[in-house]
Amino acid sequence: MHYKQSFSSRLFDAANYGFMILLVIIMVYPLMNVIAISLSSPDHIDLGDVGWFPKGFNTVGYEVILEKPNLYISYKNTIVYATAGTLLTLLMTSLMAYPLTIANFRLKKFITVFLAVTMFFGGGMIPTYMLMRSLHLLDTFWVMVVPGCIGAFNVFIYRSFFQNIPAELRESALMDGANDFTILFRIYLPLSKALLATFALFSIVGFWNEWFNALLYLKDESKYPLQMFLRSLIIEDSGASSQDIQKMVIGREVNPKNIQMAAIIVTLAPILGMYPFVQKYFVKGALVGSIKG
Repeated sequence: MHYKQSFSSRLFDAANYGFMILLVIIMVYPLMNVIAISLSSPDHIDLGDVGWFPKGFNTVGYEVILEKPNLYISYKNTIVYATAGTLLTLLMTSLMAYPLTIANFRLKKFITVFLAVTMFFGGGMIPTYMLMRSLHLLDTFWVMVVPGCIGAFNVFIYRSFFQNIPAELRESALMDGANDFTILFRIYLPLSKALLATFALFSIVGFWNEWFNALLYLKDESKYPLQMFLRSLIIEDSGASSQDIQKMVIGREVNPKNIQMAAIIVTLAPILGMYPFVQKYFVKGALVGSIKG
């Protein structure tokens, strides 16, 4: 049945579409500009007339970046951190959230209050650094993976999602002789694929963009993640007189901004490529789990 819209309704839809289009332009333009600068000729970059599209097509910036051995070392480190960290995060968060769905679990209230407190109060940077040092985690693989593997907010979302699963499934499994580990891994997690996919992406993006912990806790450059490589080009080498950038530019028709923008695209491309494959899980995974408090 076709319903005729009122003038005010059509006006609202038009304004809403216009606002969303404007929002998309505001978000897309910076990315398009970075791509355009990375592919433009040095002369047009110096003139500052590069906007949406490249001017004077030039791929030397990408050639220079791909010749850097540190890029591949950083890529390998980031992939290892993101993979191990995401698996550990999903596992630990699930193990923490599952007992909170059991009505007769005695420590349920204490753990819930304890987790809620950690959402509002933290030790701070210096105590955290001292803790990492006392645990002998400084300059190790684990310092990039372990500290953030459990978050109180994530635990509450997991708990709410698990509570939407009929309790009769757990009761039936217990009657058949299954223990809680079997119930979690054989029943709850297979029914929570949307939740796991959503938070897996959140976790991967978080680890992929991580640089501050590396700056604080890592001294060995061979352990640096990808964002530290990018930081060395964008921040430390942002000046035109930077020695590292100058070494890359010598003998090539390239602007320092070509190299910097190309580095941004090279580090960003894998994450952008993941979104289309998991986007369908976002609403189902992130919102359905928050129906219950």
